[in-house]
Amino acid sequence: MSIPYGRQSIDPTDIEAVVEVLHGDWLTTGPKVASFERAIAETAGTPDATVVSNGTAALHCAYAAIGVRPGDDVIVSPMTFMATAASAVAEGARIVFADVQEDTANLDPEAARAAVTERTRAIAAVDFGGHPADLDELLGVARKAGAVLVEDAAHSIASTYRGRPVGSIADLTTFSFFPTKNLTSGEGGAVVSPDATVVERARRFGRHGTARQAHELRAQDEGAWYYEVQRFGLNYRLPDILCALGESQLARIVEFKARRTAVFDRYAAGLADVDGLRLPAKRDYVDPMWHLYPVRVPAERRRAVFDYLRERGVLVQVNYIPVYWHPVFEDLGYRRGMCPNAEQFYREEISLPMYAGLTPANQDRVIEVVREALR
Repeated sequence: MSIPYGRQSIDPTDIEAVVEVLHGDWLTTGPKVASFERAIAETAGTPDATVVSNGTAALHCAYAAIGVRPGDDVIVSPMTFMATAASAVAEGARIVFADVQEDTANLDPEAARAAVTERTRAIAAVDFGGHPADLDELLGVARKAGAVLVEDAAHSIASTYRGRPVGSIADLTTFSFFPTKNLTSGEGGAVVSPDATVVERARRFGRHGTARQAHELRAQDEGAWYYEVQRFGLNYRLPDILCALGESQLARIVEFKARRTAVFDRYAAGLADVDGLRLPAKRDYVDPMWHLYPVRVPAERRRAVFDYLRERGVLVQVNYIPVYWHPVFEDLGYRRGMCPNAEQFYREEISLPMYAGLTPANQDRVIEVVREALR
């Protein structure tokens, strides 16, 4: 039987939560949306959260909430999924890629500082694999530039940085609840911020841009049915059915984190002495919720090792192709060689199976096959 690189962990309480909604009156935006948002805000240490249809939508809502517009620059790590950049492009931004740290693959604060222009509106850091970026340093860069720090925490809900929960530090933070992530709502995402007014702007953008509160309306003499669209938005709503699943999952987040930490530690012990294998870095001041277990092998052997593992049922992945290598960015004039650390990381990286339900026996099988591949 094959061992996937990531998968969801569903138990009877999750199923019961979804069935309860199906027996109720609300399938789309209803009471479970609000309760899931409260639970996310509590986990993130923020006054509010808004849930949306997926992690890409969360990023788009975040960029819209801070007013990214044509003519703005957004500094982005290239070691991420396309959405971190593409959702800023959707608001008209020009993407400026800055290199990553050689060991963590997180955005390098010094590279971000060097990439700042007079048009920089936002810096988008990605918590690669669940390891938080150097947020205090990046906040300092953003403040000096008069810009906003957006943390793409698709990998890192429930991680902490210098004792503070991810979500409570950056100006805005986005989460993803895709099935392979640290918890799932099927599809889904969220935006949080220490500033509740920013979250409300993100919420409104993700709900067609509608305003409903009486004090917000330009027309004050209409009936209770009345609402206004004062700025264009999109439909990024997350339905009650999926919020019920997400809230049930979030109640087990401590358990999920402990299991993923145990998987991380077992890999570290079982692979520490393998020649030619580089294990993931971890800063002393972070407590990650590990989403990936990214190892590195000599670049000239990566393809052979990857194929060997997959042929033996260990369904590894590579995370990520540098974003500007994709033709959509090449066609805009971006060229390879811009971010050498990110490119070297890509040439060497393989993501081993990492998920809460990975059994010790299956993990030992992964370790055995990795050792075989690098003999």
